[in-house]
Amino acid sequence: MDFQKTAENMEQILKTRSLDGWEIFQVASRNLSIEVKEQKVDTFTSSQPVGVSVRIFKAGRIGFSFSTSLDEPDLSKMVDSALVGAENQTADECLGFPGPLSYPEMPVLVDEGLSLVGEGEKIERAVELERLTLAADFRIKRVRKASYGESSYEVFIRNSLGVNGSYRATSVSSSVSAVAEQNGDSQMGWDFGFSTFFSGVDIETIARTAAANAASLLGARKIPTMRCPVLLDNRVATEILEILAPAFLAENVQKGKSLLAGREGARLFAPCLRIRDDGTLAGGIATAPFDGEGYPQQNTVLVEDGVLRRFLYDGYCARREGDVSTGNSSRSGVKGPPRMGINNFFIENGIAPAESLMKGIDRGILVTSVMGMHTANPISGDFSVGAAGLLIENGAVTSPVKGIAIAGNILELFRDVEGTGNDLRFFGAVGSPCLRISALDISGE
Repeated sequence: MDFQKTAENMEQILKTRSLDGWEIFQVASRNLSIEVKEQKVDTFTSSQPVGVSVRIFKAGRIGFSFSTSLDEPDLSKMVDSALVGAENQTADECLGFPGPLSYPEMPVLVDEGLSLVGEGEKIERAVELERLTLAADFRIKRVRKASYGESSYEVFIRNSLGVNGSYRATSVSSSVSAVAEQNGDSQMGWDFGFSTFFSGVDIETIARTAAANAASLLGARKIPTMRCPVLLDNRVATEILEILAPAFLAENVQKGKSLLAGREGARLFAPCLRIRDDGTLAGGIATAPFDGEGYPQQNTVLVEDGVLRRFLYDGYCARREGDVSTGNSSRSGVKGPPRMGINNFFIENGIAPAESLMKGIDRGILVTSVMGMHTANPISGDFSVGAAGLLIENGAVTSPVKGIAIAGNILELFRDVEGTGNDLRFFGAVGSPCLRISALDISGE
């Protein structure tokens, strides 16, 4: 896709319209998805979408439209649709576009060799992942799905105030779901990996971890209801952190939809916690030089030593408060206008291995999976969800447990963190190490 040519065509059209400002946003990508079952390709999907969108600024209003056709008549219709949209909006003095900005130095975002890897090798990666998973443990009887995915994409933005940016990036991933069976019991385990580079995804580790996750829960038993210390593995800690993440968005704070509203400067979290949003993080799935509006992405510390220091801003919310954007406007493509969102959002790594965090726990739970975390109330922070994991007795794991539920308040949970592990891992754009919680309500028999 020739971004420059399309932008020039767009500008010629825009010059013939009566407006106060404009923004052109373009994306082109190549996506591949492969799923394997029983050593054979089950699905193979390839797509190469391209598109362009425009935002029109007129009389304090913004209109939006997009097109997947780059023909001049369609581009002209798109501009006219955006103008109609602007005319039917309510004027707002906080609306606008950024002026020219400089962007941070980026880690390498592109695997230049990805296009040279043949489709056969990519299929073989999914096939080998399934084989390795079955071989990892004799109790693994089936693999529900082994997959390979990739995306190569280009992004371009230009506006009437001088913003002019573009970048290319690649993303590669693999995942597997394994089923372990023994003595009439069946348990499932899952794992995945992603990287900028084809060589950066370790399918041996993915296979081994998925198999171990499934096998570790075989023979799980129920336990009595109790209140006890809890160790959240990094995946569960990430799921809970993901529910809290929207509370840091200025849009939710300003609308009264955040449990953190009005509490900047307060120690709301455990002193051992530092939470940040880093849109420049090497290897991050959301790493890019600029956000959906053209503001530079940043490394923003949100919680330091347990104290709430900062919220995340896009241009609009920053103007409302006389603040500056933190580069947290996101887009999922050209089909929608930019919205507030997180970049690479995570709890910083600790120094303690998970095994050492179990020390001193006479009786507790290592929670390895939760079900229904999306039902937690993001405004009050209250949650009650199903869970499974491993019983901890005298500082060591003894047996798997099932049929339990954990309940509490997300903010109180993060306030009661006693220790952070050294196993920070990202599950998409959110990541966390394992966390030791001083006490949590566990519902059992």
